[in-house]
Amino acid sequence: MEITIFQAILLGLVQGLSEFLPISSSGHLVIAPWLFGFRDPGLAFDVALHVGTLLAVSIYFFRDGMNIMGIRSDMPEYTSGSKMFSLLVLGTVPGVLVGFLLEEKAETVFRQPLLVASMLFIFGGILFLIDRSAASHRNISRVTWKDALTIGLAQALAIVPGVSRSGITITAARALQFDRVSAARFSFLLSTPIIFGAAVLHAKEFFAVGTNPVFLAGVVSSAISGYIAIASLIRLVSSASYAVFFWYRESLALLIVLLFFFST
Repeated sequence: MEITIFQAILLGLVQGLSEFLPISSSGHLVIAPWLFGFRDPGLAFDVALHVGTLLAVSIYFFRDGMNIMGIRSDMPEYTSGSKMFSLLVLGTVPGVLVGFLLEEKAETVFRQPLLVASMLFIFGGILFLIDRSAASHRNISRVTWKDALTIGLAQALAIVPGVSRSGITITAARALQFDRVSAARFSFLLSTPIIFGAAVLHAKEFFAVGTNPVFLAGVVSSAISGYIAIASLIRLVSSASYAVFFWYRESLALLIVLLFFFST
């Protein structure tokens, strides 16, 4: 992991903000080193930064988690806590299977700037169109087994950098007519097992660099920025659409393409 503390903090900020905003954390972690001219630390460091975002989502949704596990019962939308827990497990399965099958490609073939740009552009457009046209008749208390599986299948596409795990799951939830806040909340809750699983899968690499101050700086940075991103997104979509992320994704995709061809 040949990066400095400053670079680790920068990547942590990128990870924390882009993990929960629908703009693709993996895509940004591929592009950031390329844009700023420092070495790509690789997938193992990407996953390590997910530990920070796991802390962020766990802290922000601590009360939700207690209700989902049946330890508390002060949130009406989780009156059937065990059901929501099972739904989250079901929604996680497709992503785990695809991640296991395509892990090697995720580390090599998929980490290409033009592929990232294409995915940012295409799936940003899909998010915009669905969010603009979909009704908002359902909230998080009405998630069914079919919904969880559908959103989980969509999440599996995020193995390709640029798709965005949060972006594709929010898109799928909006297509199923969940309101914007419920789509975001379910997306964030669904991220918890997949992020935890990724950390466990690479536990050997995680513990190998766990006492490294550069590594720790990145984790702390991703945790703080991740918490801010969650709170900000939920506040934003409670009164506005996801359109701002469409414009950001399309602009970034164009910038990547221009830089790629003009720098070669």
